[in-house]
Amino acid sequence: MIVVTGATGNVGRPLTRALAEAGEQVTAVSRHAAAMPDGVRHVVADLAEPAGLTTVLHEAQALFLLLSGDLHAPGARPADIIRLAAAHGVRRVVLLSSQGVATRPLGPTRVAMRALEDTLRESGLEWAVLRPGGFASNALAWAESVRTRGTVAAPFGDVGVPVVDPADIAEVAAACLLDDRHTGGVFELTGPEVVTPRQQAAAIAAALGSPVRFRELTRDEAKAAMTRFVPAELADDTLDIIAAPNPAELRISPDVERVVGRPPRPFGNWVARHIAAFRPADQPPVPHSQSEGSESAVRPADSDTA
Repeated sequence: MIVVTGATGNVGRPLTRALAEAGEQVTAVSRHAAAMPDGVRHVVADLAEPAGLTTVLHEAQALFLLLSGDLHAPGARPADIIRLAAAHGVRRVVLLSSQGVATRPLGPTRVAMRALEDTLRESGLEWAVLRPGGFASNALAWAESVRTRGTVAAPFGDVGVPVVDPADIAEVAAACLLDDRHTGGVFELTGPEVVTPRQQAAAIAAALGSPVRFRELTRDEAKAAMTRFVPAELADDTLDIIAAPNPAELRISPDVERVVGRPPRPFGNWVARHIAAFRPADQPPVPHSQSEGSESAVRPADSDTA
């Protein structure tokens, strides 16, 4: 049996579905009740209280570990989850870490995440570590403003990174949970091209078939918005990257293709699959051919940055 934490999120949901479709027994863990694929057991638990996972982990052979924002805060003890997994006979853990562990090792949340990676390596368990860059699904933060005002507001509008589709992260995670060949691997996960916030807004507009205005936020405005959901330290670490990505953060990693056998999906593909989240209630769907064409809107003009 495989335990998936964060099972209702942008990575956990497609991972749970992929494992269930592969015929695996899956226990999905989240803070709140939610609908699950047929055959998937759902358990409500808070990872900040690892003892609540005892029964679930006792029955598990593998664990996908995804930390919520508050488990990046000072005083959090996510290493206790790994120790509990080892104590209860879990054989393999796949940890969703962060690209910044390697590219910004001195950031406060990166130091903590690297310590968690080290705990996993030293646990005696089989392990794999996933280090994604920025998520394409972060664009969902704009959904309400696009629906109601036709606006995207973001900082550093012309600074891009190769954002990764969470569905690609999920596929890599499934492979690491199921295939011994990936044990002991550290996988950096990116999309296939650098894309800026302004280009992301253009991709959404193309898929909608209607204009979307871009409004540039100051760093302080962006941090104020982010800290409604994540600790201030994590907001600062993230803003440092998206303000001035270094060469390692601009690199297109081969690891998605190396693990799943195909190139990573571009941002336009993610938009086409999620455009309903951005569409005003009174707007009819755009014909499918127009949605597919949105991929071209995010291709950078300067190809040597892609």
